[in-house]
Amino acid sequence: MHKLIVLLVLVGITATVRAQYPGYVQLNDPVAFKLQFSAASQTIQTIQSDFTQEKNLSMLSEKIISKGKFWFKKQNLVRMEYSEPFQYLMILNNGNIYVKNGAKENTVGTKSNKLFQQINRIVIDCVKGSALDNPDFIAKIFEGKTNWIVELTPKAKTLGELFQHINITVDRKDFTASVVAMYEQGGDYTIIHFINKELNATIPDALFVH
Repeated sequence: MHKLIVLLVLVGITATVRAQYPGYVQLNDPVAFKLQFSAASQTIQTIQSDFTQEKNLSMLSEKIISKGKFWFKKQNLVRMEYSEPFQYLMILNNGNIYVKNGAKENTVGTKSNKLFQQINRIVIDCVKGSALDNPDFIAKIFEGKTNWIVELTPKAKTLGELFQHINITVDRKDFTASVVAMYEQGGDYTIIHFINKELNATIPDALFVH
C-alpha cells in the first residue's frame, strides 16, 4: 500500500545525463550561488504557473505527456492539478499529502512516516529554494549561460532505493525552478517544465483545502 501511495505522490513530480552536462561547468565553490539562491527565495511568497510533464516508462515506447496548473504558497502549501489527459490532484498542506485520482481520494500524514516526510520536503525544497539545505542529499551545482542545474543525489537509504538523483534547473532571472526531473532507480524518469510563472500573486488559502 505504501508503494502505491508513493507512486501516486510522485506521478506529479517524478531523467541520465550524469556528472557533466553539455554547456555547463561545475561550481567548485558554490558559496555565492547559495547566498543568491537563499536570498531570492526569501522574497518569494507565492508561485503559480502552468506545467507540462513528460513521463518516460521503460515498458512504453512513447512518453506520457500531461498538463496542468501549479500553485505554491508559504508556508509549505502546494497544489498540483492535472487537466490533460486525465484529471489528478495533489495537495500538500500542514504535513499532509492529499491525492485525488478520479473518484478515489487518499490522505497521508507525513509526520508518522519518514519516507513521506522526505518526499514532502523534496517537493517543498524544489519550489521554495531550500534544496541545498536538505541533509538527505549531496548537492552539486552546474552553471550555464541562462540557468543552473542543481543535482541532488540521495544519502538517505529510503530515498536512494527510489531515486538515482533529482535535478532542479534554476532560472537566472528569478532563482525559481523552471524544470524538475526525478530519475528513478529502475530507469524510468519524469521531467516537469514550469511555464508562464507568476511570482507573488495573491493566492487564497482555500485553494489548498480539499
